[in-house]
Amino acid sequence: MRVWINGECRLLNPETTIHQLLVAHELQRRRVAVELNEEIVPRSRHDEVRISDGDRIEIVHAIGGG
Repeated sequence: MRVWINGECRLLNPETTIHQLLVAHELQRRRVAVELNEEIVPRSRHDEVRISDGDRIEIVHAIGGG
């Protein structure tokens, strides 16, 4: 299936979850926020939320500072 991740078109396997996407990009242990079709997906739901063909995903890294 075809999806957009941070503005780039990518091909994913059907039934891919947010968690699987983060693992594939080695981001599962990092502090990131994930937006799926303009809605934030809570970290507690990353295992259950499945990505669909045509979805738009934004992954944002949390950066500390002060």
